[in-house]
Amino acid sequence: MKKFASNVTNLQEGLHPEHLGFWYDKIIREAKDMAPPWLVDKIKVKQDPILPMKFNLDISKRAVRYFMMAVDNNLHLMPSSTKLYFLKVQETLSDEMDKSLV
Repeated sequence: MKKFASNVTNLQEGLHPEHLGFWYDKIIREAKDMAPPWLVDKIKVKQDPILPMKFNLDISKRAVRYFMMAVDNNLHLMPSSTKLYFLKVQETLSDEMDKSLV
């Protein structure tokens, strides 16, 4: 029972706003390091002050691939709930990119 409780606690902690904010900061920093200088200012994320679980990703279409690569580079380090969250972010970005091509 203790192991189950520990697993549930770890899953919950992976989705705390502070935890997600940490990973967004890390991913944005790495994406900016990979991106060419003229795209660095086109990669931003802002946490909503009223809804702390909401993050607004402001990113240029040309910079999306650097964000995706940074997420991929960090997935193995994330707790499983955080990993699922960022996989969903990647899926959403991919869907938006596909829509813009049509």
